[in-house]
This record gives sequence, C-alpha cells and structure tokens, in this order.
Amino acid sequence: MVQRQTLHFARALLPEGWQNEVSVRITDGLITSVESDCPATEGVEQYAIAIPGMPNLHSHAFQRAMAGLAEHGGGNSDNFWSWRELMYRLAAKIGPDELRIIAAMAQIEMLESGFTRVAEFHYVHHTANGARFSDIAEMSKAIFAAAGETGIGITHLPVFYAHSGFGGMPPADGQRRFTSDIDLFARLLESCRAAAKALPDATVGVAPHSLRAVTPAEICLLQELAGEAPIHIHIAEQVREVEDCQAALGSTPVQWLLDNANVSGQWCLVHATHVTEAEVTGVAQSEAVVGLCPITEANLGDGIFPAKDFVEAGGRFGIGSDSNVRIDMPEELRLLEYGQRLTHRSRNVLISQDCASTGRFLFRSAVTGGAQAVGVDAGLRPGAPADFVALDADALHLGRNELDSSLDQLIFAVGTRAIDRVWRRGQCVVIGGQHVQREQIEGEYRKMLTGLMA
Repeated sequence: MVQRQTLHFARALLPEGWQNEVSVRITDGLITSVESDCPATEGVEQYAIAIPGMPNLHSHAFQRAMAGLAEHGGGNSDNFWSWRELMYRLAAKIGPDELRIIAAMAQIEMLESGFTRVAEFHYVHHTANGARFSDIAEMSKAIFAAAGETGIGITHLPVFYAHSGFGGMPPADGQRRFTSDIDLFARLLESCRAAAKALPDATVGVAPHSLRAVTPAEICLLQELAGEAPIHIHIAEQVREVEDCQAALGSTPVQWLLDNANVSGQWCLVHATHVTEAEVTGVAQSEAVVGLCPITEANLGDGIFPAKDFVEAGGRFGIGSDSNVRIDMPEELRLLEYGQRLTHRSRNVLISQDCASTGRFLFRSAVTGGAQAVGVDAGLRPGAPADFVALDADALHLGRNELDSSLDQLIFAVGTRAIDRVWRRGQCVVIGGQHVQREQIEGEYRKMLTGLMA
C-alpha cells in the first residue's frame, strides 16, 4: 500500500538555500516534491524550521559501551595505543546480542542529535576466541537488527583486517575477532549484501581497515570486491602510524594511497590527520571525502586536521562519531571549527566566498560530503530519502539574519536542545528531542551493560 504524507515548514534549508513556506510531499519514504512560498493548508502537519538530516560517516557502534570508562591513567604512555588495548578487551566480551543492544543505543543517540544515517565501520566479525560463527555475518546482522529497531539509515562497511602491522605482520591475540583472508572476506561481504536487502535503502561498502592491517596487494583485491560501492579506510591518524608507513613502504600513508590506489570520489579517508601540504592538495583533487571525527580525535589526542587549507583547496569533508564516546552532531561541527580557531588564532575560519555564516558552511559541507561518503543522496530535494530535522524556534534566539542564525546557534550556542523532531524515510522517530523507542532500548542497554562490565 502506497504511503503518502505532506509536511509544511515555515522555513527550510533546501539545496538552493533557505526558503519560506515550504511544503514537502513524501511517498513511501522518499521526497516526491518540494514547493516554496506555498501556504499551509488545513490538516497538514506544520513545523518551524527544517534542515536536512546529517550523515554520520564513521562509527564503531560497539565502542559506545566504553564511553567515559577510559578517562584515567596519565603520563606520556597514555595515548591512542594504550586506549586501543582497553578497546580490545571490551571487544572480546561482546556477542551478537550485546552488539545489537549497544548499536541500538548508539543509533538512538545519533538520531536524537540529528544524524539520520550511519556508516558503520564494522570489524568485530568472529567469536571471542576467533572461531567463525555458523553464519559468517552474525555480528553484521546484529547491526542491521539494531537499525531495524531504531529506524536509522545504514551504510554497512565490513572491515578487512589481516595484519597487526606494516609488512604483513601476523595479527595479535587481541585482533583475532577481526581478521580474515580475502576469500573469507568475500563470503562475508556477499552475506552482508544479502542481509541489507531487508532494510529500506541500506547499502554495503568495503573498508580496508588501514595500511598497517592490509597489504598493497590486498588493497587492489578489495577495490575489485567493492565495485562501485563506498570504500572507507583509516589513514594517518597517528604520528607513529605515519613513521611506520614511511619505514615500511617508503612513503607516508596518504601519499602512498594517492600514488598506488585509484583514489576517487568513491573513497572516504577517515581522519587523515597528519598530512603534508602536497597531500592536502592531492586528496582535494581526487574528490575523495575526508572523514573527520573531532570529538574522538580530541579524546584520543590524535591531532588536528588542516581543514582550512583543505577547504581552500576545494576539499570535501564529512563528520562521524567514531568511538561514540559522545554522540552529538552539533558538537562535532563546533569542535571542527574550534580546532581551526585555536590553530590559526582566528575566528570564523571555515567559511567560503558565497557563505559568510560559519554554521551554514559547516553544516552544508558536512551534509554534502557525508552523503557522498555513505553512497546515498541527502537533502530536501525530490528523489532523496525523507530524512530531515525540525528545529524548535523557541530554543533559538534568532537575530538579524535569522535563517543562517538558526544554524549558527544550533552549532555554537544551543546544541541538541534545539532539535525537536527527526524524520527518517518519512517516519517521525524523534519527538520533543527524544527517540520514540528510547525508554525501552535504554532499559535493555543498562541491564546488558551491568552484566558486561561485571
């Protein structure tokens, strides 16, 4: 049975910019028409301000369970690598049921903060001792099941992980749940693609974990397996990673990838924190998206990506919640800009000649880049999924340029308190800032987490 509905917004951010009195018609979860200067008719649902849903281009859902539990230690020895050991210990405890619950909790928080689709960079494939599940995609199907519960859009990225370091080093004990050879991974990928058909507009890409976990020959094979689907990779997140890559491959990670892989708009380079001026230009020219995760990058002490230079070179970027230590779409954008302000000792760094509002530039760029990275259209336009957010005008203190001010205040002042409702494929999944399934799923999550941490 065909499902149709019409929503009306006093103001809406369309691809061409802000428009007034916007009527959005939806059929079976897709936007079929968008009309501006169209007064609301009786019986039509009416809201104040509509903005597109934000794609979350990088998430490890299971890490939500350790949020706030790694904030102790100290000294120069406490860094990404020591954090990784704690993460491995958590990963060893999680089975399919636990993963489904953790992922559902994370996805609820994503939707409540304005993320409407998530690219799940998933590498916990096997049992705790490294044995194969009878269903090779058992853990991936837990992610799909969570998305079915919460309603979030899913771009699933099964991760190929084969080695513990450059030069094809054998995997460590803590990585036994992650590893595959190419044949096993091809079977996993096929099973994930079949499972994705059960969800509306779910898609499956390919994720070589990193150059330290994948050999050059394996990169080539993975590109073939991907076909035209998104390809995501961790790259240049840590200084030690860059130094090890130079020693093993004679090049920095980003430069090696540009020189040896067919990097294009199909790719998302996650982090790319430590890059040279030439690499900034090279990635921008490749049309690949850089996946920035400012909350996680700050939490792990990674460093700050040269976003100002990248934007000026025409580069494309999106944002992700990565470790899910805190899931907050406006804060990801705020920290992205603030990192640049601290680096350049200036204000309103990430803007463009056609957009003086930092908030609108950040938001517009992240929606566009994120949509490219997850492989699905976004925005309030005909043909796109009906994924959008209604802001509470009463939570915003709108000024002279009130249209752009709504985004400036969402990101820099009010935050998620301004998010009233969220629609995903035309279904209203967040009302009054709270997911419609929060009470049930949060209760299940708290019970599970108590047992897991015991």
